[in-house]
Amino acid sequence: MTDVALRPWSAVDLDLLRRNNAPELMEHLGGPESEAKLLARHARYLRGWEDGSSRMFAIVTPEHPEGVGAIGFWPRDEGGRELFEVGWAVQAAFQGRGYARAALAQVIAEAHRVDPARAIAAYPRVDNDPSNALCRRAGFVLEGVEEFEFPKGTWLPSNVWVLPAPAPGTA
Repeated sequence: MTDVALRPWSAVDLDLLRRNNAPELMEHLGGPESEAKLLARHARYLRGWEDGSSRMFAIVTPEHPEGVGAIGFWPRDEGGRELFEVGWAVQAAFQGRGYARAALAQVIAEAHRVDPARAIAAYPRVDNDPSNALCRRAGFVLEGVEEFEFPKGTWLPSNVWVLPAPAPGTA
């Protein structure tokens, strides 16, 4: 497996967030964000670790300790069903090397450690073939398609992928 580690998001990761704001990475998320929105997102990622509201990580390798992408999870209530939502981005220059797959496996394990009874969901746009394939390979089950608003004012169809919580005693 690819030599990938997850590093908890820290103040040094603002430059990583800026690199992840590239048009090719943001095309399924409404396009690149302004500097003000990036700074607000960075502050949310840091605050998530402080207050327990989310866990964002830099995806790092021995060759790229500055990070090749980001991944994380946060609680989501989907009509009374408590889930963790997971999201990720791997920079274009590093795609196709198994980094996202390795990072997703690690973040799934971390989410199960935090709450083993909670399912995990991902909501890639229906036309985001790489992210949909990653969900399928990771064992997520496609539950359907829903319209999601992200960013605010942009409604697009997204697949609803859910990884059921492990059976008790198997996590």
